[in-house]
Amino acid sequence: MDGDPRSEVFTTIAWDGETRLLAADLHIARLFRHAERLGFNLPVNLPEIIFEALSKCEIPGESVVGENQAPFLIKLGINPNGEIQLIPRLNGKWPNQITAISLAAPRWEGAVRGTKHGDWAPYFDAREIAKEHGADISLLFDEESLVDGDRCMPVLLDNDGIAYYPKPSEGALDSVTLEQIREGIEEAGVPIREARLTLPMLLRASEMIVLGSGLGVQALGEIDGRVIGQPRGRLYQAAYNAWMNRLQTAWMSLEDLEA
Repeated sequence: MDGDPRSEVFTTIAWDGETRLLAADLHIARLFRHAERLGFNLPVNLPEIIFEALSKCEIPGESVVGENQAPFLIKLGINPNGEIQLIPRLNGKWPNQITAISLAAPRWEGAVRGTKHGDWAPYFDAREIAKEHGADISLLFDEESLVDGDRCMPVLLDNDGIAYYPKPSEGALDSVTLEQIREGIEEAGVPIREARLTLPMLLRASEMIVLGSGLGVQALGEIDGRVIGQPRGRLYQAAYNAWMNRLQTAWMSLEDLEA
């Protein structure tokens, strides 16, 4: 990534260490959507290109995570010339309850906002700032609205019994993990909607979770030292169960994509 948002589109996708990627269809569809917004086209045979490159990837070490997380991750980037880069890494373990700090969200012009693009340094910086402050992640605010997280999408359960996540129209990323488990959350009796996540909503939330390809589903316990609701409640259980189902059923090879 060279600091130009339009230099690359990327996704971080779970890998089983062999020939399969988790929800490959959804990740590839998002790559096409985001590339179009960034102003370039991707090769029509992108799935074949990805899985050919995947066949040359080496496992980066022994998995250290439990059954609730994917063992490996791949950062999959493509530039406007159609050149692809796959960077595998070990997935990392998370504590039982995640702590967060709040930071100002980076700002890009309209078409770039909400895409995974070539100027991701502010997100890497947010990750390091969280570590420096003894927190696990950073949550990113645009003025007084929560719009994103580093490596995750935040979701809260409001006191009306509805779960809310940040609006993509306000700069949030369209989370593939949420796309995978949304139906399962609702089937468990928790309606889920997009909304402007304001500070009062956070303070009165019954609970919060964070979602991502690497962390899966994790309970969020604190933001800036303030306890948020009661972690691991009904939202967490619904999301966790839906995620565990995906970890059993959503791995895809090239043959699965072409079926």
